[in-house]
Amino acid sequence: MNPSKSSPAETVPVENLSYEAALSELEAIVLELESDEHALADALAMFERGQALTQHCAQLLEDAELKIQELSGEELVDFDPS
Repeated sequence: MNPSKSSPAETVPVENLSYEAALSELEAIVLELESDEHALADALAMFERGQALTQHCAQLLEDAELKIQELSGEELVDFDPS
């Protein structure tokens, strides 16, 4: 994930990504940072994008939890498959 070689995912604003797309990109960034040596500026850019993706995923999960609370009468209940 070299910033000079911009991938299509890097051009998409974080707030426009679905949870699954954001998580997938975040996983790719983690693997990239763990597996290769990068110039400090490149690593910082990837880390910054990763932080934004993490915050976006957390917000999407929080929004989903609030929606579930609305649908279940304001209180989360344990799932009972029976």
